[in-house]
Amino acid sequence: MSFEWFSTVSNIFVVINVMLAVFILFFERKAASSAWAWILILFFIPIVGFVLYLLFGKSLRPKRLNSTAVYDNKKFKENQKRQLDEIQEGSFRPSSKTIEKWIDLIQMNLSRTDAPLSTATDIQIFNDGTKKFDALFEDIRMAKEHIHLQYFILNNDDLGRRLVGLLTEKAKQGVNVRFLYDDLGSKNLPNDFFDEFHSNGGIAVPFLPALMSSINPRLNHRNHRKLVVVDGAIGYIGGFNVGDEYLGKKEFGYWRDTHLRLEGSIIHSLQNRFFIDWNQATKKFPLKFAESFFPVKGEETGTAMQVVASGPLETHEDIKNGYLKMIYHARESIYLQTPYFIPDKSIMDALRTAALGGVDVQIMIPHQADHIFVHSATLSFVRELLRDGVKVYSYKNGFLHAKTLVVDGESYSVGSANMDIRSFTLNFEVNAFVYDKQSAQEMEDLFFRDKELSVELTEKTFKNQSWIEKVKQDVAKLVSPIL
Repeated sequence: MSFEWFSTVSNIFVVINVMLAVFILFFERKAASSAWAWILILFFIPIVGFVLYLLFGKSLRPKRLNSTAVYDNKKFKENQKRQLDEIQEGSFRPSSKTIEKWIDLIQMNLSRTDAPLSTATDIQIFNDGTKKFDALFEDIRMAKEHIHLQYFILNNDDLGRRLVGLLTEKAKQGVNVRFLYDDLGSKNLPNDFFDEFHSNGGIAVPFLPALMSSINPRLNHRNHRKLVVVDGAIGYIGGFNVGDEYLGKKEFGYWRDTHLRLEGSIIHSLQNRFFIDWNQATKKFPLKFAESFFPVKGEETGTAMQVVASGPLETHEDIKNGYLKMIYHARESIYLQTPYFIPDKSIMDALRTAALGGVDVQIMIPHQADHIFVHSATLSFVRELLRDGVKVYSYKNGFLHAKTLVVDGESYSVGSANMDIRSFTLNFEVNAFVYDKQSAQEMEDLFFRDKELSVELTEKTFKNQSWIEKVKQDVAKLVSPIL
């Protein structure tokens, strides 16, 4: 009887696996490599594979998120449309040769995303967590009207409690404070973490929260963005989350990341993105357009840039496509920093083509691994690029979490997106694309300073590795499309 029961259950799972495989192949919006990786898992580990797919593999449907119709910024949309029309009609007048050179990337971002070309009248680059949070805390203390924060990770530690404590004080003063955090990234927060904050008028909302406190069928689609807007006048974007490790106080030691502090009309783009994400996350506390959220200061001069978002609801991989445009533009140099390097074929081909064409392509990855399997996959991909002349460096002064791409000393991108398939297709990400020689030179200088704290990885490095390490890398690369 027990054998018959087991046989019946097994047959049911076989049928379910076949049906799920057909569904993945013909109905899910997945890359071929990702689809076939899931099909292999389903057939080699049928029961476990089925559960894993329900938790990690399902695509996110637009209807699962609330409507964004409560927010309608007509001026923002009109400005973007006007810029795109001028470029397409040939009447757009670039304010610098750098902008003129990157006009096709600018046009692509205008066509595909809510990313008008805007100006930063002041831009500060932070590569140290203590300095970044000191500046952020000071800006929060000076806030008069509103503070909007969005982080993937908010930890219940000294930094997290200090930040929320300060936000609570501002809420007491009558400042409107809204905090959007990712439910999975901030999973260790106790239930009463925001009690005092809420009782004083602050509002904290989780993005895609778990069902029944622990079950989350949307585990694989997380809001990885890091944004702050203060009074519609000051903004932050980059890679730092909120936790003591980002100050170098945990097991990895020094934490090397990159973040921007911005002023100018570019803040409207950060605010726009926050409004959309906030209204997708909550129906209870909708944000509606008001002029005070988008203050206008007249004509501005400064650094030209765009803020580009991408995520699983989009039909195009917009940040990845921006990376590709930048790489194919390169004539002299490409300097890339990323904690996780798991690119798809298009990125690999672009980097390989650039290096073979004489462009100085240098990639920097962390020496320490915070995810062993992902790090093994990273090593397998950079090992492949060494044959084509790409130079690879392993950062040894703590942990490298920066996500930066600098091209020809003229343009760069920095934000939340890693150079990996997860950031391209699964997570909600946001990056700044900056078109300015002076600022790009500062980013290059940071890269070369980090290079002095790194060791170069060569073909000999990998030849001297044990066969076990090589097998780990090859296996990790095989399943990399679903990492």
